[in-house]
Amino acid sequence: MAQPLANAHFTGLPQLADVASGQAVLGPGSRGGGPRAVQTALLNMGFALHGGADGEFGPQTARALRNFQVHAGRDFPTVKPTGVLDTATLRALDALAPEPGTKGQSQGIPPAVYDGQPVRVVVALREHRTFLYDNEGRLVDIFPNASGTTATPTRAGLKVVRARLDQAAAEAAGARLWNDRHVFGTRILDLSWADGRHSAEELHGTNAPALLGGDVSHGCIRHSNEAIVVLHDALSAGDRVAIVEHVDDPHLGGALVPVS
Repeated sequence: MAQPLANAHFTGLPQLADVASGQAVLGPGSRGGGPRAVQTALLNMGFALHGGADGEFGPQTARALRNFQVHAGRDFPTVKPTGVLDTATLRALDALAPEPGTKGQSQGIPPAVYDGQPVRVVVALREHRTFLYDNEGRLVDIFPNASGTTATPTRAGLKVVRARLDQAAAEAAGARLWNDRHVFGTRILDLSWADGRHSAEELHGTNAPALLGGDVSHGCIRHSNEAIVVLHDALSAGDRVAIVEHVDDPHLGGALVPVS
């Protein structure tokens, strides 16, 4: 007999009980309480799901689930990035999702340290999530992001907030560079490399929230306009931003290096 699901997101739902026991798989075209519960959990974990938890398993749900699978596959090797809800994926969600009504993740959060330096943000490119920490290294929130395309990739490494641009400045930059004052959303956080070199990359908002969760930018990291306001208000010039492919990047973690 299959072990019952433990997270309250998923208990008491026959669709998910069938998935947990290996009798069913949920994918495109599935609908009902099972998909809605999975969508809610993914949203609470900071994965992009434009349109919210509507109970319809469409392309947005498949993309969000695939991004989760990329993350979960590090600790749950049987989870593969298929974009469908199979037994292994549901078991990983059951272990990692927060309880209903809360946001975050129960385990597997990347540390707020990169090469011995404290960071305020970790951007995980392959799972399309941005982790925000307070000055003590405690997780504040997780936001979905969109990163660079294969042709114009976002480059991994340690970056520093060089400048903070408010809405007026972000709109002026959009009008000047792209003839679209809304292209950068409501805020921009300009980034340099940790050694001071200009990176030509930013954290910014977007006028196309449906594209969050994918590789679509010219190298910058896009966020919803609501999220970029939170990031803009939380960060200061000089704060460090770690950009990694995966949350198990070997540069993350370890002891802090004292500042001389």
